[in-house]
Amino acid sequence: MQDERASGDLDGFDRAILDELARDGRISVTELARRVGLSKSPVQARLKRLEQTGVIRGYRAILDPIRLGREHVAFVEVKLTDTREAALEAFNAAVAAVPEIEEAHLIAGSFDYLLKVRTPDMRAYRAVLAERISTLPHVANTSTYVAMQAVKESGPMDAG
Repeated sequence: MQDERASGDLDGFDRAILDELARDGRISVTELARRVGLSKSPVQARLKRLEQTGVIRGYRAILDPIRLGREHVAFVEVKLTDTREAALEAFNAAVAAVPEIEEAHLIAGSFDYLLKVRTPDMRAYRAVLAERISTLPHVANTSTYVAMQAVKESGPMDAG
């Protein structure tokens, strides 16, 4: 059974819980309850509701890509030959199967998608571009922008 509350219906306690979890997803329920000023049972109930309604989509470890040997970041503009729904669906499904593509966004603008691609180095990126990205369904052309430095990458999201 899903709670129909929209994200705009989150109260101050829900937002405080989300803020704490965004900073530390491994926090115990007891400590979380202490930090937000509620007892353990209401916090557990709120967590369950936030998970069931999809506000909390999951929990994961944040990995350091540099230490994992994936230092090279490129942003790729992709222009498609066809932007009808079936073509977009085919492209989306194919993108999901390429592990080097960290993010893919459908864009309103002079190109259709913006991809964030992470590889060990330029040689590996060129192989991914030639063998995987350029062969995705309906790709007409691509333009690559290589990141020189990450100034800010995803961090805790404020629920406010």
